[in-house]
Amino acid sequence: MTSPHWPLTGLRLRTPRLELRWPTVRDLDELAALAVEGVHDPDVQPFGVAWTDAPAAELPSRTLRYFWGQWGSWRLHDWTLHLVVVHDGAVVGTQAMRGQDFAILREVRTGSWLGRRHHRQGMGTEMRAAMLSLAFEGLHAEYALSTAQCDNMASLGVSRKLGYAKDGIERLVVRERPVTAQRLRLNRASWQAHSSLRVETSGLEPCLPWFGLSP
Repeated sequence: MTSPHWPLTGLRLRTPRLELRWPTVRDLDELAALAVEGVHDPDVQPFGVAWTDAPAAELPSRTLRYFWGQWGSWRLHDWTLHLVVVHDGAVVGTQAMRGQDFAILREVRTGSWLGRRHHRQGMGTEMRAAMLSLAFEGLHAEYALSTAQCDNMASLGVSRKLGYAKDGIERLVVRERPVTAQRLRLNRASWQAHSSLRVETSGLEPCLPWFGLSP
């Protein structure tokens, strides 16, 4: 279901295997169930915000409240596009992209997660590549940024495949311990050199003003 008052509900990104879309309530229920099943090895915490450490009984409601909060806090100068990732009709994860003062800076930050049973199938690379296509082709971004803990080889591997370059480090507190995270930056020229995925984007034009852009 789409809404003329919230055109983002009609935005779709399609790759050979995946569809990325604005989530329905049913999609969020599936995503919440995935979170309960597990997103990563419980012995490690790959996220700067350790949201997966919550009790399993709390994860579904936390997942829904997080998405609703993102919708309600959307502003032209600070927005987060959070799409669900669908494979063979089932929700397998989520891919996000944030822009702060995007109309001026023309840079975005990405983040994502997949249900653990969908790891090691190349979906992480494909879904981030789809979002980067939206950023660089659809929204005319100049840079895309990502951050991953230095021992998160899966995320760093995706960035390497897509052409990111190291952009310094930052220190985080995760599970009450200091960790080092690698910052990464992808510019337009490098993205064009590494981009090979066919991505079909639909429903974008009426959304452009929501990103602070002119149709």
